[in-house]
Amino acid sequence: MRAIEVTGKIDKKGMLKLDNPLIMREKKVKVIILLSEEEEEIEEKLWLKSMTNNPAFEFLGDDQENIYKLTDGQPFHD
Repeated sequence: MRAIEVTGKIDKKGMLKLDNPLIMREKKVKVIILLSEEEEEIEEKLWLKSMTNNPAFEFLGDDQENIYKLTDGQPFHD
C-alpha cells in the first residue's frame, strides 16, 4: 500500500473536498484524516461544552457524588 498526501476541507455537509483533483481514477482508497492542532482545540472545546450542558451528567452535581476530599490520598510526583 502506498500513501499520497493531499490537502482539503470538510464542508458543512460533512463531505471531503480536496484542494486539487487527483490524477488517478476509478480506485478504491482508504482515507485517514489528520486535523491541525487548532481544529483539535476547537473540537475539544465544542465536545466539552456539549458535555457540560448534557442532562445525562446532572447527577454529578449532587452532594452525594462528592465522596472524596482534597485531603484524601497521596500526592503523585513523577
